[in-house]
Amino acid sequence: MRYPGVMADERPKLGRILIKRKLVSVETLERALADQRTSARPLASQLTEAGSVKEVDALRALSEQFGVPGVDLPQLYLATAHLDILPREIAVARKILPVLVKDDRLFLAMADPHDRRAIDELEFVSGRRVFPYVAISTGLDRTIADAYDAKDKGRSHYFGAAVPQSKRAELSGPESVGRGREDTSFLPLPAAGQESGVVVDVDAESSARSATLSVADFGAGDVEDDAKTTQPKLSSPASALPPAPPHGPAPATVLVVDDDEDIRKLVVKLMVAKGHRVVEAGRGLLALSLVQGDTPDLIILDGMLPEVHGFDIVRRLKGSQKYGHIPIVLMSAVHRGWRIAADMRANYGIEEFVEKPFRIADLDLAVARALKDKSGEPPRDHAINREAQALLEQGIRAFKRGDIKGAIDLLRRGVQVDPFAYRLRYQLGLLFGRDGQVYEAVSELERAVELNPSAFQSLKNLAVLYEQAGFKNKATDMWERCLDSATDEATRGVVKKRILALLPG
Repeated sequence: MRYPGVMADERPKLGRILIKRKLVSVETLERALADQRTSARPLASQLTEAGSVKEVDALRALSEQFGVPGVDLPQLYLATAHLDILPREIAVARKILPVLVKDDRLFLAMADPHDRRAIDELEFVSGRRVFPYVAISTGLDRTIADAYDAKDKGRSHYFGAAVPQSKRAELSGPESVGRGREDTSFLPLPAAGQESGVVVDVDAESSARSATLSVADFGAGDVEDDAKTTQPKLSSPASALPPAPPHGPAPATVLVVDDDEDIRKLVVKLMVAKGHRVVEAGRGLLALSLVQGDTPDLIILDGMLPEVHGFDIVRRLKGSQKYGHIPIVLMSAVHRGWRIAADMRANYGIEEFVEKPFRIADLDLAVARALKDKSGEPPRDHAINREAQALLEQGIRAFKRGDIKGAIDLLRRGVQVDPFAYRLRYQLGLLFGRDGQVYEAVSELERAVELNPSAFQSLKNLAVLYEQAGFKNKATDMWERCLDSATDEATRGVVKKRILALLPG
C-alpha cells in the first residue's frame, strides 16, 4: 500500500530540506545553486563556507538527506592506527575517512555515504562490516589531510579543532600508551533537538515511556517473536533443535552473468573467495549455452542483458523441467524496493533478489540462502545452531542480571556461529537499542528482516527506531511493510495512524 506523497526510494533534495528547516531563504538558496553550476562545489560546503548556514545545521540536513548519522568533524578524534586500513591516496580520491575500527566493524566518514562501490570494496578487502556516516565534503577533505599528516608524524591520535583539551590530554598522555584501538571512539552528530547523540530504546516498555508505540498498541502481531516483555525471549528450547549442520555450504559451481565487466569481476572474486567454482558470461545467449553445457548449482543473473533479457532467461529456465531446479539470484538496478523482490519471487520463481548497487554482504547472504535452500536444510529462522542457541540462552541470563554489554557480546558470538539465525539477529538488535547503539541496532534488525521479511515485530521495531532517530522516509517505508505483515484489523489501524502522522502536513 502506498500513500500520497510517500516515495520510499526517493532521497529528499538538500535544498528542500534546508528550506523546510528555515535554515536558508529561497533567494539565498537560488544564488548558491547558481554559483554551484560554475564552481561544482557541493551545496552544503558552499553554504557553510559562505556563512549562510552553520556547519552543524548543514550536517543535520545532510544526515536527513542520506538517512545516516553525521560526523561533526571539528569534534572528531581518532586513533591514527585506524588509518592503516586505508591508504591516503584512496581516502583522498574517494573522500572517505576511517574514524573507528572496532572488532569486525569499520566506521567511515564519507562525503557520499551511498557510494556502494567504495563500501563494498572496503568490506571485501578488510573483512569488516562498514558503517557509513556523512560529513561535509570540504571539511572532510581538510580532515583527511590533517589526520594522515598526524599519522605520518608519528602521533597516536588526531584531534579536531573543537575537541576539549581534557580529552586531548587523556588520549595523548603517557597513560594512553599501549591502550591501542580500544580507547578511541567518535561521536556522531546529535539528532535535531537533542543535546547528545541519538539514543533509542526499541523494546516495548521503553517505547511506551517515550510516547511512541508499544506492543500493547497492536493486536495479535507476530506470535513467534512478539516482544511483550522488557527482555528478549527464547523461541524454543535447545533440546528441541535439530543437530547442528556442518559449517558453511559445500563448494558449488556458480554461473555469474552480467554485461558490466567490473561488477561481474567483483562477483566472481567473491565467489572464488568462498571456494566456489565459477563460470562467467557477459551476454544472455552465452549464459544459456553455458547452462546447457555445464549445468551450474547456482546462477547469479543480471536482469538487463544484451541479446536475451535476464528476465527471459529466468522464464526459460524456471519453465524447464531439466533446469527449473537451479536456484537463481537475480540482480537489477532498474527494479527496486522490497515489494518488487516479493513479486519477483512469486511471479518468476527466483530464489533471491538483490538491488544494484549492492553491498557485498547482501549478495553473500543471498547466495548462502539460495544454496542452503537447494541443499534441503531447514530455514535457519526456525532452526538455530545448538552452539548459537546456547550463547543466546547465556545472553538472556546476562541481560536479566543487568549486564547488557555482556549479553551483547554473547549474542554477537552467537551470530558469528550462525549468521542466518533470525532470532539471534532480532534479539541482538533489541539489545543494541537498549544500549544506545543506534546504528548497530538498525543494522541487526535490517538483517533480521532480510532473514524473515514478514516478521511484524522486527519491522515494527525498525520503524520505531527510524522514527525516533528522525529518518521519516525510512520509518514510513517500515510502517508500510508492517501494514502488509499485520494479522488483524486493530493492528492495521494503529499502523495507518502512524503512517498518516508521518506524511507531510
